[in-house]
Amino acid sequence: MQTLETLHKRIRTAKDLRSIVRTMKSLSAVSIFQYETARAAIAQYQHTIELGLQIALRKRPPSNRSSVEAGTRAAILLFGSDHGLCGHFNDQIVSFALKSLRQECIEPSSCPWLVVGARAEARLAAHGATPSVCYFLPGSIEGLTDTVATLLVELDALQQEEAFDRAVMFYNQRHQRIVSVPQMRRLLPLDHLYLRALSRQPWDSRSLPTFTMDADRLFSALLQQYLFAMVYRAGAESMAAEHATRLSAMQTAERNIAEKLEEMNADYCRERQSAITAELLDIVSGYQAVSRSGG
Repeated sequence: MQTLETLHKRIRTAKDLRSIVRTMKSLSAVSIFQYETARAAIAQYQHTIELGLQIALRKRPPSNRSSVEAGTRAAILLFGSDHGLCGHFNDQIVSFALKSLRQECIEPSSCPWLVVGARAEARLAAHGATPSVCYFLPGSIEGLTDTVATLLVELDALQQEEAFDRAVMFYNQRHQRIVSVPQMRRLLPLDHLYLRALSRQPWDSRSLPTFTMDADRLFSALLQQYLFAMVYRAGAESMAAEHATRLSAMQTAERNIAEKLEEMNADYCRERQSAITAELLDIVSGYQAVSRSGG
């Protein structure tokens, strides 16, 4: 049987834990808004880059190849998390990536992996796929720019070494009902069907922009910015999904703590009532004993 003092300590500990959970909920909610705002902003920037590509492709028509070339050598970029308390966030994206690669006849253990998030790196290592490079997630949205730039520099170095035929990116995307859904995006080579469709899109206004610099140089610069926008957007969506998963976990934890607190408070009331009853019985017994001895 638990004493009143023990129950009181447990109740106090549960209340402290509830305060921590509420603080984490608030931080996650603020972070979700921050990363969703960044995602919306980079989506607008990506649209602007696509408009630039549309104009550049008028003087530099895309290749006649009908689709993305397949290859068994792939560079993999994967976004995970550095911190826990986010459920199956890392297991989900790692399992999805490994399954997707094997469906395309790519052996994951032979691929160069660029991983963002120490916990995702650990999950990959457990499956026998050792990441080439692992980066820590930035603490805020301001640091995501440097992280993405570093990833693209590393990807470019691998491309110079001809270490891959194509580059693929995996990340979790926030979803209102399911919290997070794993996504796969092809980075390189760029889909020629997409470029051809982009070059044929009608311009929205009667005034068509023009440029004077070399078309190849302009196309290359726009392509670099397009890749940056894609990776940045994936990173922002992944971090929003991570905090959404953590928020969901904290909401569940808060409900469990509330139920446990209710149970412990009921136990405390019962134990306190039992102690009061026992004290009253001792007083009555003592009074009766004194009365009998006096009579």
